[in-house]
Amino acid sequence: MRLPLEGVRVLDLSRLLPGGFCSLLLADFGADVVKVEDTGMGDYIRWSPPYYEGAHDSAKSALFLSLNRNKRSVRLDLKSEEGREALLELVRDADVVLESFRPGVLDRLGVGYERMRERNPGIVFCAISGYGQDGPKRDASGHDMNYLGLIGLLGLTGERGGGPVQAAGQIADLGGGALMAAFGIMAALRERDGGGAGSGSPGSGEGQLVDVSMSDGALSWLAMVAAAHFADGAVPHRGDLPLAGALICYRPYECADGWVSLGALEPKFWQAWCRGVGRDELIAKQFERPGSDAHRQVVEIFKARTRAGWEAFAREHDCCLEPVLELDEALDSELVRAREMVVELEQPGVEQPVRQLGIPVKLSRTPGSAVRLPGPALGEHTEELLLGAGYTPEQVAAMLSAGAAAGAAPAAGDGAAPAPTFRA
Repeated sequence: MRLPLEGVRVLDLSRLLPGGFCSLLLADFGADVVKVEDTGMGDYIRWSPPYYEGAHDSAKSALFLSLNRNKRSVRLDLKSEEGREALLELVRDADVVLESFRPGVLDRLGVGYERMRERNPGIVFCAISGYGQDGPKRDASGHDMNYLGLIGLLGLTGERGGGPVQAAGQIADLGGGALMAAFGIMAALRERDGGGAGSGSPGSGEGQLVDVSMSDGALSWLAMVAAAHFADGAVPHRGDLPLAGALICYRPYECADGWVSLGALEPKFWQAWCRGVGRDELIAKQFERPGSDAHRQVVEIFKARTRAGWEAFAREHDCCLEPVLELDEALDSELVRAREMVVELEQPGVEQPVRQLGIPVKLSRTPGSAVRLPGPALGEHTEELLLGAGYTPEQVAAMLSAGAAAGAAPAAGDGAAPAPTFRA
């Protein structure tokens, strides 16, 4: 079966999470994603524990493998003229370049967007950064929590009177960066290549710069919150938002042996819960705040039953009530299995299949594939890709000898130096 992004080649110069997850989405739907890594340690996440024993030393990190299936790896020294020229030759036949350096780094190396579009006017160049390619914080360093703090999301997360609470998932990295980048890339490719049948749009044939700021992207998650503020001028604080702690009908509650979530926002669901527990008098109290007498009563009601008891209750009374699962429980749940959100891949050298999260977007006719290629060893495809770009075997050998490019990193036992330890 043909995958929807077959024929699209992506050069991914990024490291770690945001760019890696963006190109993973593209790769799972058929794009030929080439990781362009340096001639040293490559993508830092390659060295992050825990490890799968038996895999190549540079491809044994569980974190690395989770982001880099269906990709190939080439190693180039972009500080050398030969390495930069090789990158530009790869750009000639590419559709997309993805990078996550601080703004200006590739320009200073002489291989920024303008230089690339000289070789390939159709190139879509996507730059993921913390604060964007322009603006007052263009050159500032940062991580997910910094972006969330700066745009107001972190400050709104948590209980009233308590401190900010960090989310377990990387909202800015993934939601503000990776997903926005994937959308921007697809929008730019659509404009370049034209609309579908009957659209009458032939496409411009030209690429463009896609500027993705993780702080911009994360701020967009507050669309409704900001809209309310713009309309009435009220400044919300932690615990004040209806969907983030202000309503007794929409909160997590502790039960006898764990936690459950009650999402009875619509009156019919709240009524179903109240009647199910035999407390009709609480129906009128739906939108009271935590700390009220009604809230204290609801807390005690939840504590009186186990999590399994509340699950049974929810099957009988449709009220948006679900258990709060630990990660192992969630990954082994009927829902996750039915939705194929855990997949198994064969990684060379590893005895048992490697388990990873599956593809979150389901297409009915051309679904993606998570199992086309294992995670690549560092530089595993250097020679293959350079030969494909038009270099002769003698030229490739000369580049490897000069250090402008590097082949596959040696595996443990092949005279390799001990792998560096890096924790993401």
